[in-house]
Amino acid sequence: MVALRISLLVLSLLAQAALAQDPKRFEKEIDAFTMADKKNPPPKSAILFIGSSTLRKWTTLAQDFPGRKVFNRGFGGSQMSDAVYYFDRIVAPYHPGLIVLYEGSNDIDAHKTPEQVFHDFKAFVAKVHEQLPQTHLDYISILTTPVRAAQVKQVKEANRLIRDYIAQDEKLRYIDAFPAMLGPDGKPDAALFLSDRLHPNAKGYAKMQAVIAPYLDKN
Repeated sequence: MVALRISLLVLSLLAQAALAQDPKRFEKEIDAFTMADKKNPPPKSAILFIGSSTLRKWTTLAQDFPGRKVFNRGFGGSQMSDAVYYFDRIVAPYHPGLIVLYEGSNDIDAHKTPEQVFHDFKAFVAKVHEQLPQTHLDYISILTTPVRAAQVKQVKEANRLIRDYIAQDEKLRYIDAFPAMLGPDGKPDAALFLSDRLHPNAKGYAKMQAVIAPYLDKN
């Protein structure tokens, strides 16, 4: 009986984990993007920022990159596989001149291996090359945050795999924002994050802006 209860508990946890990673959980957010696009289509050849809540919460994106046509399609809680899943709806139709992608932190937190994150990144790149052959892609390295500091080893490995892959493709660039969010002790600087210890605050976004801006200038 005890073994049966344990088995049922394990199955329940596995089912919950599968549901938590089901890309369809974002349907309402993606529908909202497509509805907004019908009313106010983003400009062609603009700079598309896409990724998880670190981008979704970057509400000052346009002000932080003045003089550039940027728009935001971050959806909170997303993983690299979700960006792949919704590529045909919130990437390809825009024909962006540049894609700036930030995904991976939620993947690691969901116990995906660095190799899984890397595999999904390559799937995203394949879609870019196939459907948007003239478009370049900049990848923002996975950040380490105070609340997820224990995952730093996996984060570094995922970043390494992606960085080394990017180095082989002239249409890809690796934006190393990881060091910018560290304090003098080499650990995540809590002063750069909100009280949730996960998402950047205004100071944190200013740090990220300083790292990202030179790449947009080269676009």
